[in-house]
Order: sequence, then structure tokens, then C-alpha cells
Amino acid sequence: MKIGIDKLGFYVPHLYVDMNKLAVARNIEPAKFTIGIGQEKMALAPITQDPVTLAANAALGILDETDKEKIDFVIFATETGIDHSKSAAVYVHHLVGLNPHARCIEVKHACYGATAAIQMAKGHVALNPESKVLVLGSDIARYGLNTSGEATQGAGAVAMVISADPKVIALEAQSTYLTDDIMDFWRPNYSDKAFVDGKFSNEQYILFFSKMWEQYKEKTGLDLNDFEALCFHLPYTKMGMKALKTVLDEGTEATQQRLAANYKISAEYNKNVGNIYTGSLYLSLLSLLEQKEDLQAGSRIGLFSYGSGAVGEFFTGILQAGFQDHLYVEEHKGLFTSRTEVSVPEYEEIFQETLPTDGSNIEFNIDKDPAAICLVGMTDNMRNYVNKLR
Repeated sequence: MKIGIDKLGFYVPHLYVDMNKLAVARNIEPAKFTIGIGQEKMALAPITQDPVTLAANAALGILDETDKEKIDFVIFATETGIDHSKSAAVYVHHLVGLNPHARCIEVKHACYGATAAIQMAKGHVALNPESKVLVLGSDIARYGLNTSGEATQGAGAVAMVISADPKVIALEAQSTYLTDDIMDFWRPNYSDKAFVDGKFSNEQYILFFSKMWEQYKEKTGLDLNDFEALCFHLPYTKMGMKALKTVLDEGTEATQQRLAANYKISAEYNKNVGNIYTGSLYLSLLSLLEQKEDLQAGSRIGLFSYGSGAVGEFFTGILQAGFQDHLYVEEHKGLFTSRTEVSVPEYEEIFQETLPTDGSNIEFNIDKDPAAICLVGMTDNMRNYVNKLR
């Protein structure tokens, strides 16, 4: 039985910051942002959007009534969760109107969480072939104003339906994975901003990829020439290319050219959104599928997932016949073209807007937020959401 991604969508907030202008405001040469790390725009979440609403809007864009009835498991992967107790999946389950007879949980391990969710979903579908699982990867990356990590912030969510006989990509059974207890990136419970040892994290990312790639080749007998493309977790778009370059010489000249060209396509969405942590790898996959028009069914795609702290996995999928007919290219194109640029001072003001932490109530005006699902405020320490379509 084939199991994999049946549907794949994403949502990005309607605001963004131009990285050239952010660089100028920080007295940094713009090329360090646009070329050095490969970022052009940074998605910015207003106060009316949080990880729950981003995920719910992503799911709303791909689910039909049949999906809503058959989904009996929702797995929400995030490292910017909103509650230490209640799963963010429960909010999404309600906001998009899913079958009440469902499990809903939240999982965490830095940027690896959505991959863990997919593997868990595969096991559920293997035992329950008629079921579907909704996997969500949703995050808002915050390092702080005028920090070394500011240029690698972002916001957005990816939603995936995992099922038997998937229409987009069937995930192969063999994968390799690795864990090591390191401190390259972390966010203590008391902080709303992350801490990172950037140089160390980059080194570990490449080391993890190298170790898992060698293990994968030994385990499967496959090599670089067997792949149409490799997609990477992208905290910034040059990161994945650094890892890819370490193995490119293993392929033929044609393979090297193909993988390099396809990598560039796979990074296009990410460079215009920024880092979305758990959803980053799958935004890269989506960028490849929706923008490379001559991708063929039967092609093998490699996927490298890395979560600081650290856990990594390398796994693969085979594109299914007619997969192009089950993408949401125009809808996603509309998300990008309808966004509004904000100035650096406006960005700084929005960035510093936070929810009350003292138990006080607050209400937001959501008229300027075009999203169907928004955060409308807090009452008695509870977040209040609305689906405008109801």
C-alpha cells in the first residue's frame, strides 16, 4: 500500500518586509541579506495571526468535505506553541470543522516536528487505510530587532493530508535519522525569542546531512544519480545549498546540473517568506512542485529534515501520476501577489505588539486582516478566534 502526501498547501500572512530596506535600516550591505543568506522578503504576522490561525488558514485552503469527514487524526507540529497544556491541533480542528471523532495532538522538536508528524501519520494510515491525517507545520520565527538572527525570521504554515494512495507523492519506507544532544538553537519557556549559535548550527546541519546521506546510500544502494531533486529544511535559502554542495561531485555532470537547478527552484518560496521552522522543508517541496513545470511522475525527491538540538532525518518520495492536477498553484500565487509591504518602522511597531501576559482582556480589529481565520483577542486568559466564513 502506498502512503504519502495526498494534498499540500500553505498560508503566509499578508504583510512582508523588503530585505534590502531592512539591511539599509540596519547599516548592513543589502547583498549580505539577498545574496549572502539568500533572502528577499520576510513574512510578518500581525497581532491577529498566530501559529493556530496560520495553520487553520493553510488547512482551510486545501480541505473539502470528504477530507473533513475522513480526517480522524490531526497532528500540529510547532516550536512556537501558544499553550503549555492545550494542543493547538484542537483549535484548528474546531476552526475548520473536522469530524469530531478524531485524535488531536501537538508535537515538538524544533524544525523537525512536522517530519515526526508525517512518520506518525504514516503509521496511523497503515493501520487504518480508510483514514486521513492532517499534518500541520506552523511557526512564527522571532529572534528580536537588531539581532544577528533578525534577517532569518519569518511566519507561515504548511498543511498536508496524509493518506493511502496519495495523489501527490508516495513516501518510501526507508529513511535514515540521527539524534545528538547539542545546543545550537533553543528557546527557553520564559522567552518569546530564540537563541542561536549560528556558526555551530550551520556546522551541525551539514554534519547531520553528511552522516545521514552516507547511511542512506549504504542502507538502500541508491546514489545521487537516482534523484530528480533534493529539498532541504531552509532556515535561510543558502543553507541548503551549502549542504548540497558537499555531495554534488558524487553525481554525473547531468545530475549535478539538474540538482543545482532544481534546488534553486525549491528555494523560491522560502526566500520570499523567510524561516517558518517546522514548515520550512515542506514549503521548499511545494516550491519545487508548483514551479518546475516539467517534473515527471515517477521522479524520486529527497527530503532532508533538520531540527536543532538536534534531530535529523533523510527520507524520500516518488511523484505520482497526475500530481500536478492536485496542486494549488493559482491560490498560492494569489497569496504572494496580494501581500502588502510594510516599512521598517511599521515592521518594528508590529513586531513589538504582544498579547497581554497579566490576565487582562483585549480585543483586536480584524477588518484589515484579509485572512478567513483570525485571532480576535483574549478574554479571561483564553485566546478567541473567528472563522469569517461561518
